[in-house]
Amino acid sequence: MEESDKETLTIFEETQALLKGHFILRSGLRSEYFFQCAQVCQYLDKVTRLAELSINKLNGKSIDLVIAPAMGGLVIGQEVARQLGARFIFLEKVNDRLALRRNFVIQPDDKVLLVEDVVTKGGRVMEAIEIIKQFPCNFLGVLSLVDRSTNPLNFGVPFVPLLKMQFPTYSADQLPVHLQNIP
Repeated sequence: MEESDKETLTIFEETQALLKGHFILRSGLRSEYFFQCAQVCQYLDKVTRLAELSINKLNGKSIDLVIAPAMGGLVIGQEVARQLGARFIFLEKVNDRLALRRNFVIQPDDKVLLVEDVVTKGGRVMEAIEIIKQFPCNFLGVLSLVDRSTNPLNFGVPFVPLLKMQFPTYSADQLPVHLQNIP
């Protein structure tokens, strides 16, 4: 485990953002572990550090515009944009689908980075990418705090997670015995 991985994991543990129990993920899968990034986002000094660590993984890429899906990516996306000196916009849910609203615009010459908090199967990221690709911008990649996917993800652009953690996930009808009795 790299030093940045250890530091990131420590930040999540200290802020009680890494939880243990029985969780139903947005994907519908079940897990014994859950990253509640909203917990870490209460502490802006921690958000600042997570953004610094994330930006280091971009290898000096120049970014004009950071886009984050609501709700999870808002705080970290805004901090990444602030540190990069980039503009920040967000996507929000309309009828449980992401949408670009509030007269936000993606300019043709924008070098765009999508920032998310946690990626499990990549559904929200793919929704966001569909929106971004409607604009003739220079879409450079996806940055996330945590990649908890168990299968390889291909977004068609570089995917740069700060921390890769592979916690097993289960369908509701295939829960291990130790999770079956935990609501």
